[in-house]
Amino acid sequence: MRFIFIVFICSLLFVSCKGRLSREEAKELLSVMADSALVFDSAYDDDVEAVPEVYEEELFDDFIFNFSTDEQLQKERIQFPLVVISESGTDTIPSDQWEHDELFNLRNYYTLLFDKEEDMDLIGNIDIDSVSIEWINIPEKLIKQYDFRRDNGRWALNAIVKRQLEQTDNTNFLSFFYRFSTDSLYQARMVRRPLKFITIDPDDDFSIIETTLDVNQWFAFKPDLPVGKLTNIDYGQMNKSTSNRKILALKGLDNGFSNLLYFRRKSGNDWELYKFEDISM
Repeated sequence: MRFIFIVFICSLLFVSCKGRLSREEAKELLSVMADSALVFDSAYDDDVEAVPEVYEEELFDDFIFNFSTDEQLQKERIQFPLVVISESGTDTIPSDQWEHDELFNLRNYYTLLFDKEEDMDLIGNIDIDSVSIEWINIPEKLIKQYDFRRDNGRWALNAIVKRQLEQTDNTNFLSFFYRFSTDSLYQARMVRRPLKFITIDPDDDFSIIETTLDVNQWFAFKPDLPVGKLTNIDYGQMNKSTSNRKILALKGLDNGFSNLLYFRRKSGNDWELYKFEDISM
């Protein structure tokens, strides 16, 4: 810029000394100034380092819905070749062999596991840069884990890990819940009497009702429980094998459905359902 300014000043001095320029002289002077500006711009562009593109921080919950439904976006947000880790070793999937994965989108809800209520605040936390989604197949005792990372504001899938169910800290509770969801007589015995029930006031969407249910009412009000397969989105919450409490959250996919089941350990492999929340909108 200083160079252009000097050329411009010199041009003005030249004009002031010589007087009025002819049309040909004026065109020649403007051409010299334009060439000087182009040389400067080119040199300036060479000196400036490229600035990496920065994206607005993406919320994981917003991203994962689009990731599971949009085939093109999904391929764009996978780090290929995708690493797949299992007991048999490490493999990779190239881009041309990837098949669209709908994750939990085939259901109308997904599930999450927590040890304590405070950890539910991690949902929607913009400071989290790594999240894992687990598909838990209880009958086959297998877990398929999708590891996501956020880099430069954008989420992407960078690995899949396959492992045995016993390698998770939730093994005891998951084994219990499989029986709880498939055996109605056992389920009835594992429901506290009376069962604490919290729901939205039908006459006021901004108020809640706290009451109790007996076993028969539980079976009338309870949601359809997942049988055999669960999901868990790990935002970094604690899930310890030594925990005596578990919260199973059932969340709808963009439909307002939200149920919370609160369990506490009794003895051995038995857990008791002591509180039920239906806060669906």
